Amino acid sequence: MGVNAAFWSGRRVLLTGHTGFKGGWLSVWLQSLGAQVYGIALAPDSEPSLWQATGLADRVDGSITDLRDQQALSDRVLAFAPEVVFHLAAQPLVRASYRDPVETYATNVMGTVNLLDALRRCASVEAIVVITTDKCYENREWHWPYRETDRLGGFDPYSNSKACAELVCASFRDAFFKPAGVALATARAGNVIGGGDWARERLVPDVLRAWDAGEELSLRYPNATRPWQHVLDPLNGYLLLAEHLLKASPGDATAWNFGPDSSGVASVAEVVARMASYWRDGAARWCSATDPQPHEAGLLALDSSRARQLLGWQPRWTLDVALKQTLAWHQAWRSGDDTHALCLQQIALHQGESI
Repeated sequence: MGVNAAFWSGRRVLLTGHTGFKGGWLSVWLQSLGAQVYGIALAPDSEPSLWQATGLADRVDGSITDLRDQQALSDRVLAFAPEVVFHLAAQPLVRASYRDPVETYATNVMGTVNLLDALRRCASVEAIVVITTDKCYENREWHWPYRETDRLGGFDPYSNSKACAELVCASFRDAFFKPAGVALATARAGNVIGGGDWARERLVPDVLRAWDAGEELSLRYPNATRPWQHVLDPLNGYLLLAEHLLKASPGDATAWNFGPDSSGVASVAEVVARMASYWRDGAARWCSATDPQPHEAGLLALDSSRARQLLGWQPRWTLDVALKQTLAWHQAWRSGDDTHALCLQQIALHQGESI
C-alpha cells in the first residue's frame, strides 16, 4: 500500500530529530506530500550530514532544541500546535551508550517523557508515532523473529533505554492519551541504510569512509546478523501507521514492527561483501577487528506480520536494491549532484515502479 498524499497535504506535522539521517529523509518525504513540517532537534552530529548536503536547513522550519530542556520543548510544541507527531530524536548508537549511559538515558527516556508531557497539554494533537528500535526486545539469540508482544529488555544502555521509552509510552497512552482520544503508537524497525548517513560507528557509513579513503575496513562484529532495510521502507511504515491511527480502533495504538523479510536478514560480513561487489572500482578490503569489543546482540530479526495484515505494509526493496540505491546516492553526492532532488527521485522510485 502506498502513502496517501491527500491525507498529508496541509497537515501540521511535528518531527523531532529532523536534522538526523532518518528524520532528514522523512522531512523530504513529508514536504513532498504537502505537509506543513516543523522540526525539533539538536544540530547535526556529523560533518557532512544529510541536513547540510540536501539544504534542508533552508527548506524545513524548525528549532534547535534539546529534548532535555522541558520548558523550551513545551514552548515549541504548544506554539506549533501539531496534528500528527513523529518522535525520532534520540541518542541512537550502541557504542556511544557504553561511553555515556547517563546522556543516553536522559535523552531517550526523559526526552520522551518531556515530549509526551508537552503533547498531552496540546489540544491539536490527534496521533503520535514514537520511533524506538528492534533492539528493545530481550534478546535471546534465537532464530525466531521477535513479535510486538515479546518481552522487552536490552543489554546495552541504548537498547535498554529504548525499552524504557516503550514503557513510558505505554503509561502515557493509558493514563493520558487514550482517555483524551489521542492515538499513541510505537514503531520498531531494523538496521536502516541509505544515502546521507555519516554517523560514526555505524556499518555502512564506516564502510564508505574507509573505502573513500582507500583504507582497509576493520569489522567489529563480522558474524553478527541483523535485519537490514533501506530507510524508505520503515519510513513508509511510519507514514501508513499515522494515517491508520486516525481511523483505527484504540487497540491499534500500540507497538508495531517494520522489519525486512528473511532476504534482508544477513551478517555484517555478508553485507560488506555485497557492497564490495557493487563498489565503483571493485577493490574494497576489510578484515576482522582483533581488539576486545563491547557486547552487542549476535542474532536479531523482526516479525512484521501485524503491519502487513493491518496496514498493507511490506518492504519494497530487497537488501541488494537497498545497497545499490545507497551507493548510488553516495556516489552522486561525491560527484556534486543535487542530493535533495536525488532523495525525491528515490522516494518516487520506492513508491512507484519496481527495480
